[in-house]
Amino acid sequence: MGDEYSFQTGEKRELGILDYVLFSLLFVASALIGFYHAYKDRKNTNIEDFHLGGKKMHPIPVSLSLAATFMSALTIIGTPAEVYTFGTMFYWIVCGMFIATIGTAHVFLPVFYRTNKISCFVYLELRFGTLVRVFACVLFLLQTLLYMGFVLYAPSLAFQAVTGLSLWGSLIGVASVCTLYTMLGGMKTVLWTDSLQIVVMIIGLLALLIEGTSATGGITKAWEIAKEHGRIEFGNVSPDPRTRHTVWSVGIGGGIFWSYLYGINQAQVQRECSLPTLRKSQMAVWLNFPALVLINTLVCLIGVVMFAFYNTCDPIKYGLVSKNDQLVPLMVLDVLGNIPGLSGIFMACVFSGSLSSISSGLSAMSAVLLEDFIKRFCTKSLTRRKELILTKFIIIIIGFTMFGISILISQAGGMIIQLSYTLYSLISGPLLGCFVGGMLFPWTNKYGAVCGLATSLTIMCWLGFGAVFDGPPGTLPLPVHTDGCYRTNSSLLTTTSISNMQTSAILHNVTTPTTVENEVEPLVYDFYRISYQWYTGLGMLINLITSLIVSIFTGRTNRATLNDTLISPLFFKLSSCLPRSKRTKGTIKLNGNTQSKKESVEYIENENNGYVKENAF
Repeated sequence: MGDEYSFQTGEKRELGILDYVLFSLLFVASALIGFYHAYKDRKNTNIEDFHLGGKKMHPIPVSLSLAATFMSALTIIGTPAEVYTFGTMFYWIVCGMFIATIGTAHVFLPVFYRTNKISCFVYLELRFGTLVRVFACVLFLLQTLLYMGFVLYAPSLAFQAVTGLSLWGSLIGVASVCTLYTMLGGMKTVLWTDSLQIVVMIIGLLALLIEGTSATGGITKAWEIAKEHGRIEFGNVSPDPRTRHTVWSVGIGGGIFWSYLYGINQAQVQRECSLPTLRKSQMAVWLNFPALVLINTLVCLIGVVMFAFYNTCDPIKYGLVSKNDQLVPLMVLDVLGNIPGLSGIFMACVFSGSLSSISSGLSAMSAVLLEDFIKRFCTKSLTRRKELILTKFIIIIIGFTMFGISILISQAGGMIIQLSYTLYSLISGPLLGCFVGGMLFPWTNKYGAVCGLATSLTIMCWLGFGAVFDGPPGTLPLPVHTDGCYRTNSSLLTTTSISNMQTSAILHNVTTPTTVENEVEPLVYDFYRISYQWYTGLGMLINLITSLIVSIFTGRTNRATLNDTLISPLFFKLSSCLPRSKRTKGTIKLNGNTQSKKESVEYIENENNGYVKENAF
């Protein structure tokens, strides 16, 4: 069994049999849910049921699943380490999530729900043509695959380093179980396993927070210690976009990023469209917000308590662990190690985050590959049964590929982790700009959409990779101490520890601090210093500006030829402020071809009666 030593007493901490039993029960329960739904729906060959739950899901499990999807193991491990290292400014992300909730429920979701398609990228073809759809799909698949590999590998490595948990065992266990239950039960299984997993996540976080506050003398004392050492900060309102975390960068920049995650990301759109009516879908989005606030509050408070617990003996500087993403696993052993089973519950908590994120990615990628590539370019004559079999086969292939990516990450080390995390941030903005340009700017044409997407992606890659490989030193972490460590011969950081810290810094998008010499810096360094929280917003803005300029010069889309159902309701509300002569209604022409309303969009939510035929706005 894995073992580690307490920083306070030097006593060996071990994971017990009960810890491993409780940890394993999470995987067993998740697999059983998959088998249950596979047996229950064994005669059902409807692909819509597999990917959208037959549009019969209840708002509560959908809202829990929405919250669990991107509250991954990286959040559970990374956010407390962020607060420990840089302070509490990151908590403003809850304001960003509120902005994203509004945008998702009332700007993006009405459009996606009315198109009534499994893949959200079908919208891009309806609006801009095939090239934009394929371009966006390829970016999404690349982004999601790398993210899944990272989510699989990072928590496994952190727990292996601290607890001795088998790296290969956890990688194989998470990948195989997750692929199995997603393949067996589809969206219904993913929703219910996510619901189970988010409950486990909250229980594990509460256990660590309660025991941690008890060990530090209460939450008030922990807060005072953290405040005394500069960890408590909420008032940084600097307008400088180079400042890492401010009210604006985290609250607004983070809100734009989460608008991408919730508003146009296939994994979330699939869930949101699995409910029977648009109103219930919007309800699920709003019900998800309190869960997001709760989880973010818990992980930030754990970060405060963790600093108070280790404030006189920083485990990294002292040499007990080598990376800041190992701080939470170390604290688990120090705080929960004396209570049988609690360490196992928290491990289940962390890996619940991995399972929920990976299952969402598997479901989303299989839907995109089937709808946007196989059925679009290969064959359109598949029977329902063949579609279902093919989808399950795709999930298995993606599962193996994801495992291979995680192995590549484990071999390549910091460089591939750096690339995968950076790539995810850089792709979000260009993709978001594409959908925003289509839904809120009816004048954007297909040439503008292609140029905007390509230009935005190019500039954001320059920014991201330039900042990582050729940029200035990042934000310095707040000071730490080792004067309270139980040994007298305090360790210094070794070369290996420093190398590992560089890898860990990628989780927070910062560079390991180095001494800056008095020399003239290249002007581009100011560009590279832009806070990572603005990446998505900047990418979106570049896309919109480019696409609108190109559309003007190449002949903007005639508003009268555009189907109203492809435009967000927000546009019509804003255009109501214009003179009546300027409020040109769209016709039922789509891409130059006249279609019936029923052919282009089947249904729209009626406020009182569920579904009615689609009406003009």
